[in-house]
Amino acid sequence: MNATATETRTPVLSAKRLVKTYGHVVGLDGVSLDLYAGEVLAIIGDNGAGKTTLIKCLTGAEIPDEGELSLDGKPVHFRRPQDARDAGIETVYQSLAVSPALDVAANMYLGREMRRPGFLGSVLRMLDTKSMRKNARDELTRLGISTLQDVTVPIENLSGGQRQAVAVARAAAFGSKVVVLDEPTAALGVREGKQVLELIKRLRDTGVPVILISHNMPHVFEVADRIHIQRLGKRAGTITPSSHTMSEAVAIMTGAQTL
Repeated sequence: MNATATETRTPVLSAKRLVKTYGHVVGLDGVSLDLYAGEVLAIIGDNGAGKTTLIKCLTGAEIPDEGELSLDGKPVHFRRPQDARDAGIETVYQSLAVSPALDVAANMYLGREMRRPGFLGSVLRMLDTKSMRKNARDELTRLGISTLQDVTVPIENLSGGQRQAVAVARAAAFGSKVVVLDEPTAALGVREGKQVLELIKRLRDTGVPVILISHNMPHVFEVADRIHIQRLGKRAGTITPSSHTMSEAVAIMTGAQTL
């Protein structure tokens, strides 16, 4: 994505001058961020740089002490993660939050289960398993996930990459505005990591913006349109894979180079 083109558009998600402290420890020190439709924005930084705190503030897990958040140009105030989810922001954490004993479809609708129509659903609270499985198949097909054709397979029988795909597909199905991915390839082998990267690209191509938190520089440079660099609680700068090399990104991240 052209950097100058983004400047004339309204960000899908915008953070302005976020501050978050924990006693005497400064988690965020005036951090700003813009995320635009149809892009992957990577967030990188050393441990303690404020990446996790920033993501928590963007997704309702933490409430910033100062600063503003807006979604599609309108101010938002998230008091809890459910507020962000209700607004269309879905997060996939490293833990994935999947239930191993449940099948693929049940996991995709975990916490959002569909009920049967009429008396069976409203009074007897019976699940509409057929509809959930059909919708799950449709979503997997839309994202081009070909390794999960059988949505009745329990999660515990899937590989790490397939589990990650289920979690991402769930986020994509309900994240109408933004999908946040926290280290999605960290525990995966080379082949499965590549599959998840392709999934991220396809998700972006559907128009849903993605925030990617990762320590894996080759992965970041493969899929990111822009790269937000955190250092010591502040934004050290925002670069693109075409404007800077991996070595330069690391140098900015560690303070050896400044923008």
